[in-house]
Amino acid sequence: MTTQDGTPVSRLTFGTMQFGGKADAAESTAMYDAARAAGITHFDTAVRYTEGAAEKILGQLVKAERDKIYLATKVGYTGGAGRANILAQFDICRSQLQMDQVDLLYLHRFDDDTPLEDTFATMAELQSQGLIRQIGVSNYAAWQVMKAQAVAQRLGTRIDVMQPMYSLVKRQAEVEIFPMAQDQGIALVPYSPLGGGLLTGKYASGGTGRLIDDPRYALRYGQDWMHDVAARLTALARDLGTDPATLAVAWVMTHATRPSPIISARSLAQLRPSLAAADFAMPAELYAQITALSPAPPPATDRLEEA
Repeated sequence: MTTQDGTPVSRLTFGTMQFGGKADAAESTAMYDAARAAGITHFDTAVRYTEGAAEKILGQLVKAERDKIYLATKVGYTGGAGRANILAQFDICRSQLQMDQVDLLYLHRFDDDTPLEDTFATMAELQSQGLIRQIGVSNYAAWQVMKAQAVAQRLGTRIDVMQPMYSLVKRQAEVEIFPMAQDQGIALVPYSPLGGGLLTGKYASGGTGRLIDDPRYALRYGQDWMHDVAARLTALARDLGTDPATLAVAWVMTHATRPSPIISARSLAQLRPSLAAADFAMPAELYAQITALSPAPPPATDRLEEA
């Protein structure tokens, strides 16, 4: 993956889900500038983030240096992955971004009701027209990626990037998604490396955020053992003189598949510890220590004696 000027994309990805929502235009600009100063070139958005405001703000910020930025957006979270919906939502993306072309277009989730041939023929057409450079999928299971990859290859293209959920308290991707991606040469761009903010330690000290404001996140990260992991990560960070968010993001980056985690925030102050992960040296011993804080998922065969 490279920017349009040929520079390899950054190891960290910046996600704009908060742009135009909990982060107003001024705060969004401050975070964009800080991300660029930290060397981030990969920016992620979606057609429906904050009712389109995220794309509008990001498009203006990127405009002056478009060739230096790897720009990704997503379609199909609602309305399915049929041709008409992909094209209609991508037209909205381009209008909101004020750009004709993006570097990466994701299918936001798997669509059981649409033949993969229809979905990926549409993506291949956008690619052949020069409107997208690469194809990505988000929230797919490994078997869904492989099924889609076979269709894409018959159409003369391929899935280049995958966006799974992954953090110290959400490690299911290690079982099949990561090995599959490594085998297929698919780049990994995981989201929620901070576990919805749980791994920052803020909730234990009475802080607010998505785990309180959004019932989906409360359910996703509501298990007691997850909160115990967050507490122990916070204690370890305190002993090391760093921030738990820095450790959480750096831990994701250190996996052998070299993922490029998506970091995000509501403010520049909230963002800084995640940005610091780019320069955090993670010795093998510390990586193993952090890994041991949470239970490893069993292997795909469930033969624990072979793990």
